[in-house]
Parts: sequence; C-alpha cells; structure tokens
Amino acid sequence: MSSGTTNRFDVAVLGAGAAGMMCAAVAGQRGARVVLVDHATRIAEKIRISGGGRCNFTNLQAGPANYLSSNPHFSRSALARYTPQDFLALMRRYDIGWHEKHRGQLFCNESAEDVIRMLRAECDAGGVTWRTGCGIEEVRREGDDYLLVTTQGTLRAGALVVATGGLSIPKIGATDLGYRIARQFGLKIVDTRPALVPLTFDGQAWQPFVPLAGVSMEVDIATGSGKTAGAFKEDLLWTHRGLSGPAVLQISSFWRPGAPIDIDLFDGEDAADWLIGHKRGSRKHLANLLAERLPSRLADAWCAAAGLPGAQSVADLPDKALRQLGAALNRWQLVPSGTEGYRKAEVTIGGVDTRGLSSTTMMARDVPGLYFIGEVVDVTGWLGGYNFQWAWASAVAAGEAASEATVASLARQ
Repeated sequence: MSSGTTNRFDVAVLGAGAAGMMCAAVAGQRGARVVLVDHATRIAEKIRISGGGRCNFTNLQAGPANYLSSNPHFSRSALARYTPQDFLALMRRYDIGWHEKHRGQLFCNESAEDVIRMLRAECDAGGVTWRTGCGIEEVRREGDDYLLVTTQGTLRAGALVVATGGLSIPKIGATDLGYRIARQFGLKIVDTRPALVPLTFDGQAWQPFVPLAGVSMEVDIATGSGKTAGAFKEDLLWTHRGLSGPAVLQISSFWRPGAPIDIDLFDGEDAADWLIGHKRGSRKHLANLLAERLPSRLADAWCAAAGLPGAQSVADLPDKALRQLGAALNRWQLVPSGTEGYRKAEVTIGGVDTRGLSSTTMMARDVPGLYFIGEVVDVTGWLGGYNFQWAWASAVAAGEAASEATVASLARQ
C-alpha cells in the first residue's frame, strides 16, 4: 500500500475495516477521489478473525427485525437497497466460494483473507489512496472542507466518512475516535456497552457447574420483557466461568445488569409431564432417563442440584418432586454477575444516535458532508453475519451519496 502524494480529496474515509473499505470502493468507482485512512498497519482484523477465520460475511435472512437500535426503523432503507444477494454477486465476480452453515449464516469456503483481498481490489479499482499506520491528531471543518491533521501530514476532503468501529476487542485496535468526532460536531451518542459477549456468574455460586465446562446443547433462552425482550433457540456452552456459545452471545445484547435470563433445557416440551409419563412401566434411573434428553454430565449434575438421587428409579419418585424438577428444566432462571467485557465482545451496542443521521445517505442531518457507517452507528445486529451486512449496506449508502455530492459540486464549478 502506498501513502500517495495528493493531499486534497473528494472523500476521506476513516477506518479500513469492512464498512470503510466498502465505502471507499463504492465512492472511488463512482468517480470520487478517495483517501482511506487507518491507524493500523494491518487492516481489517475484524474480518480476519470472524467466523473462526472464514468470515461469516452475511446472513440471507438479514432485515430490520434482526437489529437493535434506539431508532429501530433506521436500518430499513440501507438494508433494502443493498441486500445479501448483492454482496453474493460481488463474491461471485471474484470466484470466492461460500457455504451456508445454518439459519442463513454464510461463510467463506477457504479464508476470510479472500474477502479482504476482494475489498482491497475493489478499492484499487476505484483508485483509492491508502494511508495506513496513519494516526488522526485533529479533525476540523475549514470552509466547505474537512481538514484532517494526521501523523502522515494534513489531508483535505469535501466529505468525511467515519467508519472507525466501536469499542469491542481493543487488542486489535478498537478506539473511541468515531464517538469523539461525532460529539465534536454536535451529534449525540447512545450509551455503549459490550454485545455478543459471554456472560459471567458469581464464582462461588457457579462452582457446582464448573465440572460441566465443555458441555453444549441447543436451548431456548430469553431475557427482558416487552420491547426490550430477546428470545433465541441456539447452542449453549458451559465454561469454567459461566455460560457462552451462540445462545448466550445472542441474549447478551438484550441482557441488562441485575436481570435474570431464562433457559428452557427441554425444547419447549413440558418436562414434568414427560418425567411423570415415564413413571409407569419404567424402572430407569432418573439420571439415565434425563440423559435421553440432556448431555449425561448435565443430567447427573441436575439431579444433584435438585437434591434428587440420580440412581433411584423414576417410578419410585413422587409426582411433586418430578414436577419441581420439570419446572426447573423448563425454566432455569439465573442472574449473571456481568459480562466478559469489550475484550471478548464481538460488537459494541449503542453509538452515534441515528436520529441525527439520514437513513438514506448516512450523512449527519446538520453537518453537510459528514457521514457515519458500520459499527460506530447505533445499529447492532444479531450474531450470524448480520453486522457485516449492516457494514456493507451502510457503506454503499454513504459511498453513493458522497460520490454524488462530489459530482454535483464539480458540475457547479
């Protein structure tokens, strides 16, 4: 990547991640002179580590209902205009193989590096100038331009696109730069917190479950109520510190400190009725019977936690005890002590308040030429490729708008 020599550009994009590269490519290919700036020398780390190195790059089911925002309809326009099928068409142009795992989640067949190479090639096709390892020291408005004072000199641009991401995974370079720029220009920030993150539990209270580390099963999980409620059917994973797996990552975006989470270990079937129904004509031990529906280690631990003898025949146990056990299996309620924080969070919930942005262009309503896209915005997707689809869609919206503004400006000159 070369640093380039021109200091005046039509569009400056801050952040060479998924949204930033996509936006730069779109604007550049539509005729704008674009500079793409990132403080890291190794770009797109979040793409690189996504999906176990294979990048869960979109979800076929992506729609507004799969996103959290204080302004829930904001994402509708961009998502409708740039769909998963649009991104797949781009992948096909580069002969990148992909496959669907489940629930619409799409992954690269080979490596996340294929997506990074594709986006870099798209930027190069648009004549984008790269400035990597380039820190931002100051951003200010000067006339109709944005002035960026960087560690590699001063840049000038008619439009500024902020694609700096959120606070998640600071070890790969996450910063609060985007929020600082938003506040500087008068935009509000919706309170941020870690999302798609493992939940933790009080150490002493969790001790009985520590031996279950590594156990996994599909469950129904829920938290909250009303408009803030979340409910999913996903795999749950027991760990030494608490619970993880897709079920917990999904529900963590909805969970609030002090609130309980409810877990149904019986796939919606009435566990008490099932247990009592097996009393007649069965001499199976309770733990062995439960092991028909639960992982065996969990079945043993559950009997112990309930104070029931796992080695006793279910036929010899009173209905009342089985009803209590069944109720607990259908609604295992527990209160997390916290989360693993931004260091383990896949995304940041909250961000630049969308009420200050145009849903069609991503431009700040009161600050001409200033755009915010991707994770820095208060739009957060579910686990499973939804956040990348928001990155692509919001980037295309801003890239098209910024380039059109450039063309209009040149026509007036």
